[in-house]
Amino acid sequence: MSGTPVPIGILTASDRATAGVYEDRSGRAIAETLRAYLRTPWREVYRLVPDERDAIERALVQLCDVEGCCLVVTTGGTGPAPRDVTPEATEAVCERMLPGFGERMRAVSLQSVPTAILSRQTAGIRGRSLIINLPGKPAAIRECLDAVFPAVPYCIDLIGGPRLETDESVIRAFRPAG
Repeated sequence: MSGTPVPIGILTASDRATAGVYEDRSGRAIAETLRAYLRTPWREVYRLVPDERDAIERALVQLCDVEGCCLVVTTGGTGPAPRDVTPEATEAVCERMLPGFGERMRAVSLQSVPTAILSRQTAGIRGRSLIINLPGKPAAIRECLDAVFPAVPYCIDLIGGPRLETDESVIRAFRPAG
């Protein structure tokens, strides 16, 4: 496959990573997972912001509207703590929400940890961009993406984005026949 690489946003919301207290391993886990999944050439557009709603909203708008990312995957800020505001920021910038993504991710995560019920992951559409909120733990990134990614390329097709092809030996995208 050739052509201009598709921009895909990776947004980490973390006070501690922003302050340099620790390295952003979750953002890196998203990039590694997408590299394994996608055959379509793509380029990472990375942002690291603190757990502040305004900063998250600004970064999401920039990734979707300015950078032209058809997919933005976030990590962090999806729990019940007072500074966990990524779902609220996502909902504020999206025209439509897709609650099935969060439902599916929680269902899969509950098989591993009982505290997955506390997670508030969600997804939504802004223009021609799909935004997906993932939890902040690197170990949960692949588990959650494995659960929902088969629907991602078709969703991006439906909203007018570029066609994303997957490595079917790793993950198979579902597209209805016809």
